[in-house]
Amino acid sequence: MSDHLIGLLLGAEEDWPQAFEAILGRVGPVTFGGATHTFSSERLTIEPFDLTDPVRSELVIDRLAYWYYHPREWLKKAALVNGTYLLNSPFTFQSMEKHSAYCAMLRLGLKVPKTVLVPYKNPVDNVRWAYTSAKYNQSFDLDAIAEEVGYPLYMKPFDGGGWRGVSRVNDRDDLHRAYDESGEMLMHLQATVDYEKFARALSIGPETMVMDFRPEQPMHQRYAVSHDFLSESAGHEAMAISRIVNAFFGWEFNSCEMLVAGDEVYPIDYANACPDVAVTSLHYYFPWAITALVRWSAYCLATGRTAQVDLGTSRYFAIADDPSLDYATKLEGYLALADEHFETAAYTDWCATHLPHLDEQVHDWVTSADFDRILRQTVQATYPAHEQDQFLGHFRGLIDLWVTDNA
Repeated sequence: MSDHLIGLLLGAEEDWPQAFEAILGRVGPVTFGGATHTFSSERLTIEPFDLTDPVRSELVIDRLAYWYYHPREWLKKAALVNGTYLLNSPFTFQSMEKHSAYCAMLRLGLKVPKTVLVPYKNPVDNVRWAYTSAKYNQSFDLDAIAEEVGYPLYMKPFDGGGWRGVSRVNDRDDLHRAYDESGEMLMHLQATVDYEKFARALSIGPETMVMDFRPEQPMHQRYAVSHDFLSESAGHEAMAISRIVNAFFGWEFNSCEMLVAGDEVYPIDYANACPDVAVTSLHYYFPWAITALVRWSAYCLATGRTAQVDLGTSRYFAIADDPSLDYATKLEGYLALADEHFETAAYTDWCATHLPHLDEQVHDWVTSADFDRILRQTVQATYPAHEQDQFLGHFRGLIDLWVTDNA
């Protein structure tokens, strides 16, 4: 008997952890590799730790360390000393923020819109700033750069984070207003494209859900329930880009945003250490997301999948640098490497063999009073009292649609 413990490193969330715990409890024993595997989870606490302390959890789902540094350093210790499997690894999210991710994907030939990094508006808090700035900082013409990028454009922090500091810039006045407000944030200017659809893909291991995203809407309406909003070609490319990005950087739980015009897909944001999985935003897609998280966690533990700190970027660059390959061929080459990284075929077969009952169990739980309790508590914690009945009805209707579609 192999008893596997999953650690949940949490911030202020209550909805998806309760859902994860409930669905994990319905997995039951799994017989694989000559052993019977059981799965449980615990919520991790934050406390002083010795660098040689043992770690009980074999796998940790992290939703905290991107902003809280003490647990981030514990995750690094757990991975390096104890071999703990991390979703996600802070090693790459700390060093490969949005700027690095843009650079790497440009090297692969993905259609990242023109992007320019500009210096800080305000001096950084360092005693050496004045001397360094006076001697080495070159003056630059912000207006000329914006004209070259082309209006409208977006100004956004190089490291991103919850739409913080993101501005749509339509003209010179917007440009200077946004730059003045950026302060000590280091900013990109990024071109936009005349897009028809804004796609957001949530990826968990080898599973990806590409969703019709409407960023101009309030959070509860941003994900439209639209199953065929992209062409077959664009849908495949959006899925492929998301899986390739995650495999390239070693990310296992991430979202990718893309602008889509016809069959052309332009990735614009794909480094999210803590992607949105709230029931009040994902609603219809929430049961899939939590089920995928349970499936991938169980697969990694039962099959003994090992964590990787090193990245195999050279294999991707070998394809990128081959002049005989066109874009579509390169993309399929990258996707093959990504599927190898995520063991996509083996994972699909494993789930079909060892978790055939899970979809029915999830459907049963989503229709239960326990799920409705979580939904009700989340609405009460999210919205003011006079709006709670309205939003509870809104989300119940979307969940009922999922229940019908997945009967």
